[in-house]
Amino acid sequence: LILIGGFVQLLAGFLAFRKYDHLGGAAFLTFSALWSSYGTTRIIHLVNIGAGNSEGFTAGSIAFLVLNAFLIILASSFNVVLLCMTLTMELLTICFLLFTLENLPLPFEIVMLSVFSIICFYGATASLANSMFGKDLMMMGPALFTAESSKKDTEDPPPCICPKSHCTSGLRTIADLLNTGAVCGVPTDTVYALAASCKHPQAIEKVYRIKDRPQEKPICIFISNLDQLRAAAPPISPLLWEFMENVYPGGIGCIIKKGEWLKKLGVGAGYSRVGTQDSIMIRVPDLTVLVHLIDMTGPLAITSANPSGEVDSTHHDMVISRLGHKLEGVLCDGESDEVVASTVVNCTKIDESGITIVREGCIPAGKVMQIFERVKNR
Repeated sequence: LILIGGFVQLLAGFLAFRKYDHLGGAAFLTFSALWSSYGTTRIIHLVNIGAGNSEGFTAGSIAFLVLNAFLIILASSFNVVLLCMTLTMELLTICFLLFTLENLPLPFEIVMLSVFSIICFYGATASLANSMFGKDLMMMGPALFTAESSKKDTEDPPPCICPKSHCTSGLRTIADLLNTGAVCGVPTDTVYALAASCKHPQAIEKVYRIKDRPQEKPICIFISNLDQLRAAAPPISPLLWEFMENVYPGGIGCIIKKGEWLKKLGVGAGYSRVGTQDSIMIRVPDLTVLVHLIDMTGPLAITSANPSGEVDSTHHDMVISRLGHKLEGVLCDGESDEVVASTVVNCTKIDESGITIVREGCIPAGKVMQIFERVKNR
């Protein structure tokens, strides 16, 4: 039974480490080693193998006493149940020591094993119940002492406003910043991007300065849905409409001819600062939080959130650490859906000569051409 207990303790230690509970893992692995040693010693004495030669087990039990003493100190900063468990284990280690010296009172051992079993059963039941229901149904007891930590006080505050994307208040905060001409980092359905309202050309200019982006490189715009584009009534052929309906929303951006219709779309004063003189890349992202943001701000000028020439940002922490000191806000959404940017397709001559791949990104060029051929044949 003692050997079985050692195996159970070993399993508990493994599970604790998997949950990053290093103290619990260390405690249970120590208990497992003690149980196994205790059981082995009993078996040896039971079958009279090496009887009278237990100096090694005696030394081991003393080592367990010292090690468990440190665990008692650590356990006192967690909860009463773990503290009681380590204290009882210390008494069981004394039983082990007395057993190796052949001076163990049997009633003392029985009482200690019974007490330890009760504590273990309660602790396991309480942990399971509290974990399943997400609240303290069975009390584990407070820590006897807590080490004062000033980590939160000493951490440097973020260089800009960093709300969470799943909070409506966070989305409104970023929308308000963008509507007042700020530049913010936002998640997309590919990698993180810098966003500026198309109503504020000075914000788009700031994007170029933040990234150290060459002025000859155009900036695209994001809209929330294709109906917005239809309402602006651009001079788009049926083939191009059909193609866009097949690629939006998603990680494909279409370059189309620029015109005054962009002002009906809501681009406004930023007309001359997005796209080139003759063309503009438009994309409808496949990310709910970004679509809601665009609905609150109107079309956004978008470019990847990284210094020019460097790798794309795939987590909001990368945006904050690299560019946060130059931004007014970053909408935090964790890991990005992709590790590369969108695929860019030139559709300005789609009716004459088809489409061309300007940049292959998260959507393979072959897949884009398959979509186009299917649409054209239809």
